[in-house]
Amino acid sequence: MDPGLTRCGVGVVDGVPGRPLTMVGVGVVRTPADAELSRRLLAVEAGIEEWLDTHRPEYVAIERVFSQHNVRTVMGTAQASAVAMLCAARRGLPVALHTPSEVKAAVTGSGRADKAQVGAMVTRLLRLAEPPKPADAADALALAICHIWRAPTKNRLQEAHERARSTARAAPPVRKVVR
Repeated sequence: MDPGLTRCGVGVVDGVPGRPLTMVGVGVVRTPADAELSRRLLAVEAGIEEWLDTHRPEYVAIERVFSQHNVRTVMGTAQASAVAMLCAARRGLPVALHTPSEVKAAVTGSGRADKAQVGAMVTRLLRLAEPPKPADAADALALAICHIWRAPTKNRLQEAHERARSTARAAPPVRKVVR
C-alpha cells in the first residue's frame, strides 16, 4: 500500500523471488480533499478493508512515512499508514514497512529513480500492457514487488537476530572473580 489521504494506492502481486510475478489487482482508494479528516480516514479504512477482504493477502507491505517539508502531507500520509496497519492487524496479517528509496532500488536498481522509471519497471516486471495509473497505484505494486523480493532476506536476518538474542539470554552469566 502507498498510503495517502487523497489517494491511497493498493496493489496485490502474486509470486516468489526468482519467478515471474503476476498482478492480481491494483487500484486507488480516494477521498475528497474538502471532507472532514475523520470521514476521510473512515473512507480509507473502508477501502482498505474491502481490498483485504477481496484479495486475502498473506502480507501487507506499506511505504514507510518519511520526512517531507510539507508537515500537512506527512501527517495525512502517517494517518493513512496507521489505518492500513490497523486493518492488517485486525486480520493478524504481518506488516512490513519499506522506505521509498528501498522500493525504488528493488524495482529499478536505483534508490533515486523517478515515478516514470518506477512505473516503467512495474509495467515490465508484471508484463502489463501499460503503466498503472495514477502513480499511487504503480507505487503500491512496486511496494508489493519489493516485499516479495526482499522479505525472505529480512526474515532470515530477523530470525538469526532472534536466535542470537535467545541464546544470549539462555547462557549463564559470566562472573569475574578477582584474586
